[in-house]
Amino acid sequence: MADLVESILREEAEKESKYKTIFVEKDADVEIDEGNLLACDPNPIDVKLFKSNKDDFINNLARDNTQLLFNQLWMLPVERVDNTVLAKLPKAKTLIPREKRLPKPRPETKWEKFAKAKGIHKKKGKDKMAWDEQHKEFRPRYGYNRANDDTKDWLIEMKSNAADDEDPFEKRITERKERRAKNELQRLRNIARSQYGGKVPGVGLTPVEKPNKDQLGRALVLAKKSTASLGKFTERLPKEKNTVKGKKRKFEPCVGDMKKEKDKQLRILKTLSHAVPINVAKAASHFMSQEPDERYVFYTKF
Repeated sequence: MADLVESILREEAEKESKYKTIFVEKDADVEIDEGNLLACDPNPIDVKLFKSNKDDFINNLARDNTQLLFNQLWMLPVERVDNTVLAKLPKAKTLIPREKRLPKPRPETKWEKFAKAKGIHKKKGKDKMAWDEQHKEFRPRYGYNRANDDTKDWLIEMKSNAADDEDPFEKRITERKERRAKNELQRLRNIARSQYGGKVPGVGLTPVEKPNKDQLGRALVLAKKSTASLGKFTERLPKEKNTVKGKKRKFEPCVGDMKKEKDKQLRILKTLSHAVPINVAKAASHFMSQEPDERYVFYTKF
């Protein structure tokens, strides 16, 4: 009988050592921040106990503080979402620094800068739905199956000044494509302006109705260089002016004849050593005599 009681007590002791109690006692209260799931223990560390067995000391300390944190979490209000019980965390008490920098504000587009400079304010946006006169119902203002879709018109009135061979349907499609291309080009230019700090690379020659002299000259130069030989064998026009080319700079080699380099440095040193010293006072008086009397001009204005 005594052996049975002893075995039962031994099993209970093993269970208690394996499953510790949820009640933790400490000299100073542990600061719990439920919003950040953070526990700060202000109690001093027992140095002797820590040095005797570091692993057990750290494990026990971490277990006790974690138990205190979970005790506070079980006291928070809960809610059920999709058969899952969630705890409502309060606002964080500890301010934790950001991992990354604050996001930069979006750079202004060309139109936004112009509107800000001119004081133009954005109007109130239109409704998403618009009334369709043909079908007598409200339809989306833009996109598929939109209201008052002009692409489905079977008849278009010709303008009085339109050409005889002009196709109004084809013209409408072309204008729509041009508007889309213009918007896309403006979007890409805004992206490039934000990346290159306001400077947008050129787009080459753009078609204009009445090009000026400079534009024609630039087009001529680019057309000549568009050949396989980069304009080397392109024939000249009758009254074409000679192109002025810049002088090609020649640099001394980085590694050359040491004797020549030594002689060159000696000649420079000899020239500087035999130079006549400058009389600073005489040079200054000569320079001042050539300048107009600025004080006299200043006083005569008043």
